[in-house]
Amino acid sequence: MADKALEGVKVLEYASFVTGPYCSKLLADLGAEVIKIERPGGGDEARCRGPFLNDIPHPERSGLFLYLNTNKLGITLDPETQTGKKIFLELLKWADILIEDKPPREMEGIGLTYDKLKEINPQLIMTSITPFGQFGPYQDYKAYNLNIPHGAGGGYLTPGGSPNAEREPLKGGGFFDDHIAGLSAATVTVIAFYHRIKTGSGQHVDVSKQEALMALNRTEITNYPNMDTIATRVVGSSALGRRPPPCQNGYVQIAALLDWHWVSFKEFMGNPRWAQDTKFDTLDGRSEYGNEMNDNIEEWTRGHTKEEIFHGLQGRGVPTAMICNAAEVMSSPQYEERGFFVEVEHPEMGKVVCPRGLGILSRTPWALEHPAPLLGQHNREVYTRLLGYTREDMVRMREAGVI
Repeated sequence: MADKALEGVKVLEYASFVTGPYCSKLLADLGAEVIKIERPGGGDEARCRGPFLNDIPHPERSGLFLYLNTNKLGITLDPETQTGKKIFLELLKWADILIEDKPPREMEGIGLTYDKLKEINPQLIMTSITPFGQFGPYQDYKAYNLNIPHGAGGGYLTPGGSPNAEREPLKGGGFFDDHIAGLSAATVTVIAFYHRIKTGSGQHVDVSKQEALMALNRTEITNYPNMDTIATRVVGSSALGRRPPPCQNGYVQIAALLDWHWVSFKEFMGNPRWAQDTKFDTLDGRSEYGNEMNDNIEEWTRGHTKEEIFHGLQGRGVPTAMICNAAEVMSSPQYEERGFFVEVEHPEMGKVVCPRGLGILSRTPWALEHPAPLLGQHNREVYTRLLGYTREDMVRMREAGVI
């Protein structure tokens, strides 16, 4: 089997729910050896979140947890106990990278700040993920995937399009923002690891979820300090500027911004009489008379399927996308040929389909080695084989609530 891109890199994950686990999952998918720490008894918060197999809540049957934790080893440990902290520090000597998402004061309270940990492992890269960062007036504030995107300015722009201008801001679907923050954290962690390869020095990586989202939304965010304008949901309507036009079987999104896009679009529609008006010939005109133009476009799209429009306009070089539901995505021949969805066998859930890694690496390919761990599944492997504890030690630690 080919080597993995991060093979040999050792990661300790002390995080739960989405952002931290997604960060370390991306590293695990690239070949890093990840040991995930969960609290004894309850485990990761994601175990309590659906979707669940057969819609029956069960800590070992959460689809969210399974997706976020494939390719990891899982142990239970309470670092807030004296023995648990001792074991945590032993694992830190083994690790190259620590991914953690605890509030700054919590890590300080149990003596696990970066300044303390680098004394034990000077080469350690410690990636701390919090809603607002390790310093600043909001450093101790709590936040979730509802208030983080609104605090970052993205919620103000949702839903987009002029017909929705008076609606209250909305949260995006699922845990998109948490995944984006996890992706940002994984990116800067790999950068820090590359720096360590060059210099031998570890460092503390401070990731603010809010800043990660603001960096993604940089065009709208930078409009205000540079041009004194505030982006809103009211937009000039070009061929993409209003809501996606409805079709016979769903919706499409058409981005006919350039003038030659518009010419090709008109030809595909059969050059209707209304489209021959010269006021639509320029982008400024299509924006000024966008509502009239889009009313006519919607009347035309209602007579066609989204597949007809998608393939027809893409064939003419006009940027177009079908808006697909989950079933349509799963049946897409594009994803099937690229092997994007893979099966993994889970002891509680049976065969489960998961997306593969972020990209296809020709020399160091991604592989789904094993499913998400059961709670404490790898305690024996880690505590006895890696750290040298006996089975009797494990019994005592379990009885004391350490593991």
